[in-house]
Amino acid sequence: MKRNSRLSLALHTLGHMAGEPDRARTSADIAAHAGTNPVVVRRVLGRLREAGLLTSEKGHAGGWRLARAPQTITLADVYLALDERLIATGDKTDTSDCSIEYALHRRVADVMQDIEQSLIERLATTTIADVGDAGH
Repeated sequence: MKRNSRLSLALHTLGHMAGEPDRARTSADIAAHAGTNPVVVRRVLGRLREAGLLTSEKGHAGGWRLARAPQTITLADVYLALDERLIATGDKTDTSDCSIEYALHRRVADVMQDIEQSLIERLATTTIADVGDAGH
């Protein structure tokens, strides 16, 4: 997985949070650890907050925290919250004047959709706690 992807940043951050779920982490601290910009961190983690996976508090003692127990957050939850797809899927409604191109496009789109669904099902079998445990 690319180190600069939103999914990689989110999973890396949540994996660390799973080890100390009550500790608040600032965007600046996360960014320094991940080698990115705090603005990028806030954008990515903001999506996780919208999905109910994280909470955030402003102020001196503020920061990002897990909103749920790490054992209840799956990799699929994170993947779906970010709406970042690893499998490129085309629009099935694309039309072509060529019947062969149209048929190929539809067939490939169906296969890619099956792969995407399989990926989500596999990600759902691993929790953030599992990832955090693997690092210790």
